[in-house]
Amino acid sequence: MSQVRQVGLLAAGCQPWNKDVCAAYGDRFAYCATLAIYIYQLDHRYNEFKLHAIMSEHKKTITAISWCPHNPDLFASGSTDNLVIIWNVAEQKAIAKLNNTKGIPASLSWCWNADDAVAFVSHRGPLFIWTISGPDSGVTVHKEAHSFLSDICIFRWHTQKKGKVVFGHMDGSLSIFQPGNKNQKHVLRPESLEGTDEEDPVTALEWDPLSIDYLLVANLHYGIRLLDSESLYCITTFNFPSAAASVQCLAWVPSAPGMFITGDSQVGVLRFWNVSRTTPIDNFKLKKTGFHCLHVLNSPPRKRFSVQSPIKNHYTSSTSEAVPPPTLTQNQAFSLPPGHAVCCFLDGGVGLYDMGARKWDFLRDLGHVETIFDCKFKPDDPNLLATASFDGTIKVWDINTLTAVYTSPGNEGVIYSLSWAPGDLSCIAGATSQNGAFIWDVLKGKMVQRFNEHGKSGIFCIAWSHKDSKRIATCSGDGFCIIRTIDGKVLHKYKHPAAVFGCDWSQNNNSVRIWDYTQDACINILSGHTAPVRGLLWNTEIPYLLISGSWDYTIKVWDTREGTCLDTVYDHGADVYGLTCHPSRPFTVASCSRDSTVRLWSLTPLITHLQINILADRSWEEIIGNTDYAIEQGAPPLLCGKVSRDIKQEIEKLSSNPRVKKLRWFSECLSPPGGSDNLWNLVAVIKGQDDSLLPQNYCKGIMHLKHLIKFRTSEAQELTTVKMSKFGGGIGVPTKEERLKEAAEIHLRLGHIQRYCELMVELGEWDKALSVAPGVSMKYWKKLMQRRADQLIQEDKDDVIPYCIAVGDVKKLVHFFMSRGQLKEALLVAQAACEENMQTLHVSTPKGASDSDEIYKEDFNELLHKVSKELAEWYFQDGRAVLAACCLLATDNIELAMAYLIRGNELELAVCVGTVLGESAAPATHYALELLARKCMMIPVWNLAADLLLMIPDNELHLVKLCAFYPGCIEEINDLHEKCKLPTVEECMQLAETAQADGNIFKTIKYYLLSQEPEKALPIGIDFIKEYISSSNWTLDTIFPVLDLLSYIRTEKLVLHTCTIARNELLILYGYVGALLAIRRQYQNIVPALYEYTSQLLKRREVSVPLKIEHLSEELDAWRACTQFTNQSSEESPYTPPSDSQRMVYATLLKRLKEEPLKGIIGSDYVTGSNLPSHSDIHISCLTGLKIKGPVFFLEDGKSAISLNDALMWAKVNPFSPLGTGIRLNPF
Repeated sequence: MSQVRQVGLLAAGCQPWNKDVCAAYGDRFAYCATLAIYIYQLDHRYNEFKLHAIMSEHKKTITAISWCPHNPDLFASGSTDNLVIIWNVAEQKAIAKLNNTKGIPASLSWCWNADDAVAFVSHRGPLFIWTISGPDSGVTVHKEAHSFLSDICIFRWHTQKKGKVVFGHMDGSLSIFQPGNKNQKHVLRPESLEGTDEEDPVTALEWDPLSIDYLLVANLHYGIRLLDSESLYCITTFNFPSAAASVQCLAWVPSAPGMFITGDSQVGVLRFWNVSRTTPIDNFKLKKTGFHCLHVLNSPPRKRFSVQSPIKNHYTSSTSEAVPPPTLTQNQAFSLPPGHAVCCFLDGGVGLYDMGARKWDFLRDLGHVETIFDCKFKPDDPNLLATASFDGTIKVWDINTLTAVYTSPGNEGVIYSLSWAPGDLSCIAGATSQNGAFIWDVLKGKMVQRFNEHGKSGIFCIAWSHKDSKRIATCSGDGFCIIRTIDGKVLHKYKHPAAVFGCDWSQNNNSVRIWDYTQDACINILSGHTAPVRGLLWNTEIPYLLISGSWDYTIKVWDTREGTCLDTVYDHGADVYGLTCHPSRPFTVASCSRDSTVRLWSLTPLITHLQINILADRSWEEIIGNTDYAIEQGAPPLLCGKVSRDIKQEIEKLSSNPRVKKLRWFSECLSPPGGSDNLWNLVAVIKGQDDSLLPQNYCKGIMHLKHLIKFRTSEAQELTTVKMSKFGGGIGVPTKEERLKEAAEIHLRLGHIQRYCELMVELGEWDKALSVAPGVSMKYWKKLMQRRADQLIQEDKDDVIPYCIAVGDVKKLVHFFMSRGQLKEALLVAQAACEENMQTLHVSTPKGASDSDEIYKEDFNELLHKVSKELAEWYFQDGRAVLAACCLLATDNIELAMAYLIRGNELELAVCVGTVLGESAAPATHYALELLARKCMMIPVWNLAADLLLMIPDNELHLVKLCAFYPGCIEEINDLHEKCKLPTVEECMQLAETAQADGNIFKTIKYYLLSQEPEKALPIGIDFIKEYISSSNWTLDTIFPVLDLLSYIRTEKLVLHTCTIARNELLILYGYVGALLAIRRQYQNIVPALYEYTSQLLKRREVSVPLKIEHLSEELDAWRACTQFTNQSSEESPYTPPSDSQRMVYATLLKRLKEEPLKGIIGSDYVTGSNLPSHSDIHISCLTGLKIKGPVFFLEDGKSAISLNDALMWAKVNPFSPLGTGIRLNPF
């Protein structure tokens, strides 16, 4: 089990150096940082893009990426070390590599005329074509495209015309090649350049998708032209609103003929154009920084939200039934086409803009685009992390939301190191490669001081003294270490014999040396890294834990007492540079790397023992210790740092309820970020804490619903000063509209208000119609409002919101938000309705019905719970179980919140929170304690496991299982029996024989398992189960307790040769019962695997069990047929309804299952970090045969792997390993 878990990932931004750095196909898009490619994929369930994979094989800057036009799983990338790679996205691996190309592949693209060929070109040609597979695989040279007179910036194949290709050059000219035609080299330079040798590079080139000859060209200074490649003629030159605007990227919009978009390179303005007009139709300012590249992808079909009255078409007026609804209203004469634009900005930001709805579907604002050399937490705020990068900026991130909060002005050259000012001074000192050092005031956003004592030498390390806030030390490649005051006065200068890399320690070889500065001797050498080590971090609480990050791409965790490596992490795709940790969260570590990402790691699995000591309320001696004792070899881990001592002192001061505070404070200190503080705030609110005691940042997270409206209202008041700009525009009106307008005016003068309204609706002038509609009647106005809302919902427009709220149609609005995946919006509206902030839509009730308000209140509460569950599920599927639990606690749904913590395997947190919440959370807390006790059997700390089980009220059976499984000598076993208040081993033997004489099977098995000969229990139990299953109407509840008890027989007895037959029968029976339990808990992923495992055992081992393979496969098919319609997504194969016989089989199955006793733990497990792209070494699951995403769990042979999620689900329904060895599985 890996000891270090990845709990957060900060993706890099998009690089601004090369042109073709974003690409898209279908429901995926990709962009590249300098060394890695990030692939995002649409999650259809929530209609949002999620990071799917990070491809990092290139060791040097990536120059271009191109998606295969015929296969959505393949794309190509090239880099400056002359390497071209073909990737398979589905398998997340490189499937072909071309090394040592002749020159750098500066530009590359799939050939449209061949199925699997990639073309690439460097400065002046030639164009190479690499055929990847097939009989003629290898690299060939394009016959004509070579020896150009000017460097190539960009080239494009024609998508329809085979073999036609255009090149754009630095001097502004184009070269066009087409089989069977005369080649045109260096033609169509912008007119202003004719006859000069000035350069005006081509920055963008795109063929018109609807024509064979037209193409759009952008030159850096000259702007955009539409050219005819056949007659070599410039058709249109497009004009910009201001001379200052220049464009480096453009893209056609495939869903709207003749439309294209451009992005300005000074400011992030997206402009929409139509080839029929020389000026833009519309401009949107999306960001302060300029665009770097654009790519349009056709939007995947949205899940539409059906409007509840399909009978009559709403948009035609009553008099003109035959007239179709107006397709384009006047102000939408150029309605924006559906489609998404992938936008990459010069500051590394990446976003997906929904052009039809005019909103960001995804925006990753700001990101480092190059190696991150250093990262540090802010001394007084463990949620703020600063990073320093090769790209010349320092950025500050909120690690709970993983978003950028501040960024430095930039242009500092390379920044190697940073150091926060001590305490609450919000300043950062940075050290650069050539420009000396600086101090940046984070809140003011400007540089306030510079130091140049090292001249032009690179400063590798900078450290702000935390004892004296006026001193800063730097050390440099010139061999000097300088200590100065912040106003620049030099206090000391030390000279080293060679370049200095650290003012804390200095080492630059492949091992880590530990020096004891009191003895002046090297006390230990840790070897294991295969490359130089750059980052070192001592843990602040456990004195012997050392974390090292190396250029061999790994992070290792060491126990320096014996010099052993406890765990190695392979997730970074390049050299690891910086490691940091905040003392108040000592087991959360951030690391940064040359792969441009920052990752967060949780080290809590290393201290499970300690966490459980805290839960079991053990004495302080077993939790907190002193350093001298802790560093003795073999001593158990103890907290020795300042933070844990402070917690202890605070708790000892408390007069009332210290246990609650102790659980909370330790839990917040040990848990990784991402919701644990939020969870504890909600627990406090539920326990009735006064609102004034809530922390400042409470309103930033998930609030309890009783606060939601209050906080949002005050937020709205702050925002009222901000004005919103409206989009409009349009061109001349056709004559038919003018005629209708005239007619409407006449009707109005005649007092026919309703006719006027209907005509206005027909003209699309809804606002005019609605403003006079009350003159007809309020009822008519409401009806008109609803029609407008229905129409807007069908057009998927945000403008629907005011209409729904005005007529009080809350349900429609909530469904509208949910259908678009805007769950947080839905929650806000539903809560407002519950608090009666909205006048609600009353369907006519009989006179005198006063209780209708009550009914509505009920209705909205139900709606509210539905939305909060949906939001929780969204967080949960995103691998954020703690935030999912927060959503449910916010609506007081304690039972479900606990279930999510357990399903996310946050067992320690679940027990802490459950203990504090008390009665309402009890069943779930007890289940979590039981799973934690199983975890303790693994560590193994048996006494601790017994302590946990003793916290459960009804605990005898749990304790029996624990003692039965305990592998000690007789004395030790008897000691444990005594602790668990069970009879001694010898007495158990007599009790078993007595019970057997009485015919009490359960008791017999129980006492035999606790005796010296537990194997005697096997035949008795198995015969009972076999006999029971043979009858037709057996149920799970009768056999499961016996089977579960038997499974706790000591492993060394179960694997004995004499028990072979009984063991095989036990495994088969538990395999089958496990499959049934998995169906009951809806563990969709592992039901087929459990059936398969049972069938394989039946096939291979000689047993006499009343189960037949045919019967098993029949049940599995029935389960598949009857459950596929519930969890089927829209893309899959057409749905075939289950046959009658399948329904019968499934109905019998369900009869046997009965209800799951613990509500809420139904559904798959999903641990934190499950969807973070993981290791570069890919593991295939031996259960599903698919690539494992998220944490991996290795089975007992050390080779077979399954995902941690599957392992957890498997262990909850079948305790034996999937390898059929009879060894218990313990992934908790």
